[in-house]
Amino acid sequence: MQEIKSSTASIQLEIRDEILLVAINRPEKRNAFNDDLVLGIEKVFENIPPQIRCVVIYGLGKHFSAGLDLSELKERDAVQGLHHSRMWHRVLDKVQFGAVPVVAVLHGAVVGGGLELASACHIRVAETSTFFALPEGQRGIFVGGGASVRVPKLIGMARMMDMMFTGRVYKAEEGERIGLAQYLVEEGQGLEKGIELAQKIASNAGMTNYALMHVLPKIVDSGQNEGLMMESLIAAISADAPEAKKRLTDFLEGRAKKVGE
Repeated sequence: MQEIKSSTASIQLEIRDEILLVAINRPEKRNAFNDDLVLGIEKVFENIPPQIRCVVIYGLGKHFSAGLDLSELKERDAVQGLHHSRMWHRVLDKVQFGAVPVVAVLHGAVVGGGLELASACHIRVAETSTFFALPEGQRGIFVGGGASVRVPKLIGMARMMDMMFTGRVYKAEEGERIGLAQYLVEEGQGLEKGIELAQKIASNAGMTNYALMHVLPKIVDSGQNEGLMMESLIAAISADAPEAKKRLTDFLEGRAKKVGE
């Protein structure tokens, strides 16, 4: 276990072997995002230590994140608001399309910008206290941190429209069922589960993880012919890697676990 210094007190960092733990540290504000926190996340994902193969991000206190600190929003005009939204896009792209996969461990509020951050991660683990919401529609505003692009890919456009039209809140179990999280665990067990998953992800071939992070989203967003061509190319490239050949040989010669073991 190794603690490393963050660029802001709003984030705590710790290294466990090949895993980087990123803790959001504004519990007195329900881990609401201000610019210092958002830019701190950017610094983290711009400077992933070379030995790290997966990140786990979670919130300290009772919540993952209650979203944007609205006390900052009222001070911006339209042009400033546009640039601020684009800043969020830049930062969360570095989470989604960065150097390593990211597991989000969720509890309490995963609201507004908190859901935008969670949806930029690759795996989401929800504790039973988790609740999901996009209250921007009730505040007279619109999402600005990428939710309109990422959340419909998880749950569909109709469900996102419902969340914003009506202020609907999804509790943990229903959120997991519709795709806002892939895993549901008891309260207090999220970080343990997140680290367990991160260790599995870290053990994958680097090319496989890269393809899942950077190529699969492009395949999904493309037409069928283009998507199938990209699939063929990445399948050929990944299978040609020395690590892949060794893993396949280990499996064929009985040195690797079979599915379900």
